[in-house]
Amino acid sequence: MHVKDFFLRAERVSSGASMALACAMLALAASLGLFQILMRFVFEEPAEWTEVLIRFSLIWMVFLAIPTAFRQGAMVSVDVLRRWSPPALRRALDWAVCLASLALMAVLVWWGWDYARRGGVQTMAGLESLSMFWAYLAIPVGALCAVPGIVGNLLDPRHEELENAQ
Repeated sequence: MHVKDFFLRAERVSSGASMALACAMLALAASLGLFQILMRFVFEEPAEWTEVLIRFSLIWMVFLAIPTAFRQGAMVSVDVLRRWSPPALRRALDWAVCLASLALMAVLVWWGWDYARRGGVQTMAGLESLSMFWAYLAIPVGALCAVPGIVGNLLDPRHEELENAQ
């Protein structure tokens, strides 16, 4: 097995796991929203804590779905340049997008971790027992999870947003 094949297989597993967790966060947010509606309008006993957990799960959902978006080539691209460029220039453009995306992920990991650590002293409104660290941690975790997808898209390019564009 080649290193490239091994990496792409590992990337597929990590991006799939990340997307599965993102889907679970969406399901959690939807379930909590339904619970909130039932409690507020049917039982007339609002559950304020659900609002906070819905936001929390949506934040995690977004950051956990980023690896799949990068893998599909749907995040950072220069569509017009890609369409009008010869193949050699397209490859250079792929490298430029990959390096710029990796630089952005490095910034998100570094400052996201710092932000999470600093936010650890805050508590969530409505859930005083839960630290904001756990909400802010989505930033560096999502950025770290995106790195294999970015590199995977460089090794095995996909530009599904271009193929589906009209």
